[in-house]
Amino acid sequence: MEYTIKQVSEKTGLSIYALRYYDKEGLLPLVKRSQSGIRKFSDNDIDWLGLICCLKNSGMSIENIKEFMNLCLQGNETVEIRRNILLKHKSNILAQMKQLENSLNTINYKIEHYKEIGIFHIDSEKS
Repeated sequence: MEYTIKQVSEKTGLSIYALRYYDKEGLLPLVKRSQSGIRKFSDNDIDWLGLICCLKNSGMSIENIKEFMNLCLQGNETVEIRRNILLKHKSNILAQMKQLENSLNTINYKIEHYKEIGIFHIDSEKS
């Protein structure tokens, strides 16, 4: 099945601008075009977009995503390189998650602290 850029935008939640940007950056090398230059997306292209969004949303740079996608196009000979890239990225995500967990704990502590201050402040005004 083929999809227009508008249909892909609606299906993925990505803006048309973002889709054009990803294509311009070379992240969608398999997208076909009509004779008049209109992009014709396939289900495979939409799957690639899912991976691109996953990598981007988890902190991978566009440049590194592009490198990863180019390695995918080279076939099975780059499987180990891609695996190592994903393992490193996973490690980065886990470190980010730990940092966010620590930040959340600090914020929760401060919220509880401010609740206590607020309770004492209200109690002291009533006296």
